[in-house]
Amino acid sequence: MKHILLSLMVVCLVAGCGKKAPAPAQPTNTTSSASESLNPLNAPAQYLGAMNQAQKLANKTVDKASITKAIDMFNAQEERFPRDLQELVTQHFLQVVPTPPNGMVFDYNPKNGQFQVLKAPAATPPAPATK
Repeated sequence: MKHILLSLMVVCLVAGCGKKAPAPAQPTNTTSSASESLNPLNAPAQYLGAMNQAQKLANKTVDKASITKAIDMFNAQEERFPRDLQELVTQHFLQVVPTPPNGMVFDYNPKNGQFQVLKAPAATPPAPATK
């Protein structure tokens, strides 16, 4: 029995010592690929990025919901829409007008009471000075 096990181990050892095929070439591309996104070392950074995006979306949703509700309550009580968002504060429908999330702006139409959170327009570079 010992001889069979010993010979089986020798066969496995010899079979495993053959010349190995070269590893496939890794892409030299520095952009993130699918294999990099599955790397456990990148997980904390990806998690924090996802949490940051989720927090921005949650803040945007909560702010929009609270302002829209305040506009509706103002309209029900005063039978008109507020002239601006600051009027919601002066009439005590809101404590303060919240600041929009980074890269976003509040858009309010006092004619129909429509409130939106929009992407901020890109800043235009200053025009070159002419003499």
